[in-house]
Amino acid sequence: MKRKSERRSAWATAPPCSRRSSSTSPGVKKSRCSTPQQLHRLDQQDDLYLDITDRLCFAILYSRPRSASNEHYFSIDNELEYEKKKIIHFTGTDQRKQANAAFLIGCYMVIYLGRTPEDAYRTLIFGDTTYIPFRDAAYGNCSFYITLLDCFHAMKKAMQYGFFNFNTFNLDEYEHYEKAENGDFNWIIPNRFLAFCGPHSRSRLESGYYQHSPETYIPYFKNHNVTTIIRLNKRMYDAKRFTDAGFHHYDLFFPDGSTPAEAIVKEFLDICENAEGAIAVHCKAGLGRTGTLIGCYLMKHYRMTAAETIAWLRICRPGSVIGPQQQFLVMKQSSLWLEGDYYRQRLKGQENGPHRAALSRLLSGVDDISINGVENQDKQEPEPYSDDDEINGVTQGDRLRALKSRRQSKANAIPLTCPLAVVTSALCSVVIWWIVCDYILPTLVFCLDGFRTQ
Repeated sequence: MKRKSERRSAWATAPPCSRRSSSTSPGVKKSRCSTPQQLHRLDQQDDLYLDITDRLCFAILYSRPRSASNEHYFSIDNELEYEKKKIIHFTGTDQRKQANAAFLIGCYMVIYLGRTPEDAYRTLIFGDTTYIPFRDAAYGNCSFYITLLDCFHAMKKAMQYGFFNFNTFNLDEYEHYEKAENGDFNWIIPNRFLAFCGPHSRSRLESGYYQHSPETYIPYFKNHNVTTIIRLNKRMYDAKRFTDAGFHHYDLFFPDGSTPAEAIVKEFLDICENAEGAIAVHCKAGLGRTGTLIGCYLMKHYRMTAAETIAWLRICRPGSVIGPQQQFLVMKQSSLWLEGDYYRQRLKGQENGPHRAALSRLLSGVDDISINGVENQDKQEPEPYSDDDEINGVTQGDRLRALKSRRQSKANAIPLTCPLAVVTSALCSVVIWWIVCDYILPTLVFCLDGFRTQ
């Protein structure tokens, strides 16, 4: 888009062969081409016209026309003047909203301006400006935080590994399917990992949130090459409803709000590494357990830090990774990095006996490594999981799903002030009409009648 001054000069500096003759009436056109979608010239000059419909025409003119009795010209050339205005993205005094606004403008610097996460962060930190960190979705005190810098690093790596691209990202689809009533799922890695809310035996609305049957997801999964389903919570539906539709289905149960045992992590990674298509993972809400295991895959195969992993998971699916699951990912970071290095070496054909033995010794030694001052406390064997653990009482997943449904309903609801304003306006109109018709109008008629009889 040109600046206003540049557009003004364009009228005067048009090539001589493109100028309209001043003697030609601007409102009179010569014969048009019979084909509607064909450019043609007016008065043998270079003014171009394109017939859109019988009544609508698009034109590129080298002189300012005047409307005639049967033609109306209009232009927006002087309306759109964005280049001369400075664009200011502002926020208020709410510290949480300040952090969100800073995240958005920082991501713009990383994505569009090509700045490093550190440069973007330094730009936002001026004087004594500080931003509160981001916390998990759990209730109560928080012992683990994600900073703006962690988020910028996560976005940088997401761009680097092709997790996110504005040319392929479909905003309408994202906003549609993240809603509880439409399935409540998000892609973490496009065409590879999808996190979704746990299906139920039948679709219904219960306790304030939507429940969906497996059949709700099957058409979308088939259209997006999802081949594998991994369930992490208790059995709320029959797995045959997925397997009969051609999907591979696996159960890796562990308690809601807890961290997975080593055997579960290993089996999850093995399943994902051998899956040919995309993998859909769910627990009850598709947030805590789901995000934790997908996070293990991200750290192993993309060498993302635990903080970057949690940040990316929450950017894609807000509320992911909760409570002790955060520290669990921090403690698993080094061992998963080593496993990832070994996995990539094996794929390159560089594995041999001594390498395997050396790696085994390294992996056995990283259990006691402390990262960022957090010691590995994952020493005791977890208690055997039973489906009954989630049957009695409301679990963390239930609370998170209900909270998400309430927030989405609140965001989509029409404020109460709107219908109240409509009702009030209607009542006022009725009252005014009653006053006019019942008092003022008869009085006016009486006075006029008095003048007539005098």
